[in-house]
Amino acid sequence: MANVMLTWYARADEIARVKAGLPRGTTVFAPKAKPHLSRFEVGHDDLIKAAPKADAIMGWVVPPGIWEAARNLKALAWLHAGCDELDFAMLKRRGVKVANIRGGNGIAVAEHAMALLLGIAKRVAQRHQWVQEAKWQPFWQPEAIGTLMEGKTLAVIGLGQIGSAVARRAKAFDMHVIGMRRHMKLGGSFVDEVYGPEKLHAVLKRADFVLLSAPLTGETLHMIDAKALAAMKPSAFLINIARGNMVVEQALYEALTKKRLAGYAADVWWNYTNSFPATYHYPVVSRTGLHRLPNVLCSGDQASNADGMTEREIAMGTESLAAFFARKTMPREVDLDLGY
Repeated sequence: MANVMLTWYARADEIARVKAGLPRGTTVFAPKAKPHLSRFEVGHDDLIKAAPKADAIMGWVVPPGIWEAARNLKALAWLHAGCDELDFAMLKRRGVKVANIRGGNGIAVAEHAMALLLGIAKRVAQRHQWVQEAKWQPFWQPEAIGTLMEGKTLAVIGLGQIGSAVARRAKAFDMHVIGMRRHMKLGGSFVDEVYGPEKLHAVLKRADFVLLSAPLTGETLHMIDAKALAAMKPSAFLINIARGNMVVEQALYEALTKKRLAGYAADVWWNYTNSFPATYHYPVVSRTGLHRLPNVLCSGDQASNADGMTEREIAMGTESLAAFFARKTMPREVDLDLGY
């Protein structure tokens, strides 16, 4: 008999669907609902009593202290594509198998990436604000002109399922697409060229649009630094749907404010660790305030906030745990050494 702990205020129908997808006799339990802002966020006290009997955990969050309490933990169905907030060393040491939902939200994120790309190229947010303010928009002036995508070059940094889905959509706009991936020999669909990470600056020099869609690892942390930004065209746009910490914030702020970069569009923002002060009374999107710049387009980690995603991600987590309990390799199992 196995015990699976869900780390959100799961509805009865969600618990039933998970249980139906697992071996007969599996117990599936979730914290009892109480007043909350989001039913997908739970705290330490919600889980601490049940954690010791959990053989597997499924969810979007695992509060501090639960890992230690879950002494019998053997598998984790992590309902995110990105795994950078997990303690890989601890999980590996304990022999915990981990599966994510990579590809599950790929279409939603790819569509959002295209919305950001189009939005920053066509100045959609600016034009909306100008109309609301009854501000005159002069034709063909540098401060008001949009950017054509046809014939332009898009560099996709990270050719996984999301990056490839964006490349496919970019080809529909008649763009030239360059892909960059860790193992360039794997090639890529819907791209005209593929290069390895050692060619980053050479690729950036050619691009009119740069999309970040790679996982955050030790190799990609601060990948877009001052030198990388200096390699980009002053007319180029940077779009980030990966992780905020892939970009050096101060260097990006200077490039945007000194007109060394045309614009930045992002759904992801910085995670401040080892910062001073260590805590704030409210979330800080960007300590430089670059999210308020006129050439920046923002959304707040909303790329996968689309219809059907909750059900799809839970189904993928259930599939992974079903394989684990059947002593098979879990679909989308994470390499704890690589971090994805």
